[in-house]
Amino acid sequence: MRKKMAVAVLHGIGNQQEDFSDIFSEELVKRFSQNLKPYLPVPETEIIIQPIYWGSVFNESENEMWKKLSFAAELDFAKLRHFVIHFFGDAIAYQPSAYQNPNYIKVHEVYAKGLKKLGEKAGSDAPLFVVAHSLGSVITSNYFYDLQYIPDRIPETVKQNIAETPLENGDTLAGFYSLGSPLALWSLRYADFDVPIHVPSPNLERYYPGLKDGKWVNMYDKDDVFGYPLKPLNHAYDKAVSCDIELNCGNIITSWTPLSHMHYFTTNDIINKIGDQLADIWKQVNLKKN
Repeated sequence: MRKKMAVAVLHGIGNQQEDFSDIFSEELVKRFSQNLKPYLPVPETEIIIQPIYWGSVFNESENEMWKKLSFAAELDFAKLRHFVIHFFGDAIAYQPSAYQNPNYIKVHEVYAKGLKKLGEKAGSDAPLFVVAHSLGSVITSNYFYDLQYIPDRIPETVKQNIAETPLENGDTLAGFYSLGSPLALWSLRYADFDVPIHVPSPNLERYYPGLKDGKWVNMYDKDDVFGYPLKPLNHAYDKAVSCDIELNCGNIITSWTPLSHMHYFTTNDIINKIGDQLADIWKQVNLKKN
């Protein structure tokens, strides 16, 4: 029986909409399918993409705060301020703490529900890949850190949304693509930031022995002030991250500015690299004995 590729997609900071991944997902499926046309009549059915819209946790409260502040005072740079509230509000509100920040828990509940939907569509033991932009990469790192290192400390409301399946437990995590990741900045929060997540999962071998191409690939634009390489952080991250790839995101106007941060999901180089690798892994999983 063929195994489908299960792909979770997470957005980054800012006032995101629920359809944030529609164009990216469509283009990724096209690229993936092009690679498999010689093998299958309908290759697009072999990849299942599930967007994880965690912004729903914060958008309403951020909009409400902006209404109160803008009504109470005549503030200059109104559009920029509205942007800043959404852009930095997400990061500030999400911060984990020793006292179990309810926002952190709510975001992880959304993550767990997204993986549940993905497993139901792709298969409970399908190879799992995560494509995460900006703060979404930090959330992904935290989510799988909790699964891999401190499962007994995962809040009960999150556990209630995690079924005992290999995919939902992170056992089939085969690849992580972090795009424009500010994870390097998060290292400033911790005196000892040298325990990165394992990609692929240490348990992947149980389900897909010999799978070679699972890895953590970090992509960034040198003009993006929020995205950074990760391998230089320390020895642990140098070992955990397969490669830092510098690329150019955006159009002729935005690609040479910090606005490049908003254009990773529409960058062809990213779509092509991920689509090609997913197709290669599909072949390894499904054609290895043929």
